[in-house]
Amino acid sequence: MLVLAIGDLHIPDRALELPPKFRKLLAPGKISQILCLGNLTDRETYDFLRSVSPDLQIVKGEFDLSLSLPLSKVVTHGSLRIGFTHGHTIVPPGDSDALSIAARQMDVDVFIWGGTHRFEAYELEGKFFINPGSATGAMSSGWWAEGENPVPSFVLMDVQGTVLVLYVYQYIDGEVKVEKVSYRKGG
Repeated sequence: MLVLAIGDLHIPDRALELPPKFRKLLAPGKISQILCLGNLTDRETYDFLRSVSPDLQIVKGEFDLSLSLPLSKVVTHGSLRIGFTHGHTIVPPGDSDALSIAARQMDVDVFIWGGTHRFEAYELEGKFFINPGSATGAMSSGWWAEGENPVPSFVLMDVQGTVLVLYVYQYIDGEVKVEKVSYRKGG
């Protein structure tokens, strides 16, 4: 099962659109579910994501207008429980101890968060932590060294039983680069 994790789009406030090469890759009918980590701030992008997969799960980012969106959710694929949240509720932001606490509270094997606009993936205490970054490369204050810019990114997760294969898509110098990372529950 292919699951897309995407977030921090900020269209049109901080970015004009998804990179066209990303839109081309996200073809309808290939992705079973989308986990959107918030800051989906325009209707056109919402409609595009719904066309990619009708199973669009969204959590609230700090700039989402809908008050009815939950702050976090848990989905199950195979034997993996996957929790996701925007990340503005993680204090301090992106802190591995705070993320571990949130993952334990949600009782999940995989914890996905956003808010930093920076891709990360690592294993800690037997759990897998993923931040897909910002799909548009939208600017964020407070997270970047001087002269450093966000890299547009998203992740696709291929979930088979206890194994999650993570494909990281990054838009660098006008080209899409893909990296692969694997996680096995209990292994």
